[in-house]
Amino acid sequence: MNNLNLQDESIINHYQTELTGNLNDQLISDPSLEMTDSSYVYQQQLKRLFDILFSLTVLIAFSWVYVIIALLIRTDSRGKVIFKQQRTGKDDQAFWCYKFRTMVVNDHAHTNHAQKNDSRITGIGRFLRKSSLDELPQFFNVLMGSMSVVGPRPHMLKHTQEYRETIDHFMVRHSIKPGITGWAQVKGFRGNTTGNEMMENRVKHDIWYIENWSNKLDLKIIMLTARQVLRGHENAF
Repeated sequence: MNNLNLQDESIINHYQTELTGNLNDQLISDPSLEMTDSSYVYQQQLKRLFDILFSLTVLIAFSWVYVIIALLIRTDSRGKVIFKQQRTGKDDQAFWCYKFRTMVVNDHAHTNHAQKNDSRITGIGRFLRKSSLDELPQFFNVLMGSMSVVGPRPHMLKHTQEYRETIDHFMVRHSIKPGITGWAQVKGFRGNTTGNEMMENRVKHDIWYIENWSNKLDLKIIMLTARQVLRGHENAF
């Protein structure tokens, strides 16, 4: 496993300058080192408690939605209701990420992202992706501890390997748990990336989130996500 290098303060200052327009004079250290600080530990415990309570609430309150979606998927096309895919999590560890299946069963589902007007997407699948309901099973990931409600979005293992070789400091984002939603997503960097420049911007926002993380920021991101879901997003397809 490759080491995650977070100790170069010039990296942090570089991103903070681009994203906020001012420098942070305080040294930003490796988040794993900050775990020695009691307040940081307490905030992390609160984040985990929130993840558990929030995911349980969603899973219970929307259990009927899960059932209806499962029935619609089964009647729309053959195959399993839940699609699982290995993605990169915290500390570069692989985990199984769950989604409602939105495509017909095919050999490339685990290696190729869906594209706009992708012929593999089913009728109900298109609605689920547009409404983001296909992500609902990831609350099981949150409950089990492999994901958080808020954090950098996880990538396929194949794409992680590609990006770590072409995007500077890409693996910094893997110093924390991946999330169902994140700062990059509510700032418009959601869905497929069309080139390295877009991915670089996404990574910059992910690193900004790591630098500036607080439970208050998480709540803000959740509210912004809810607004995006209700309004719809052009990159949701």
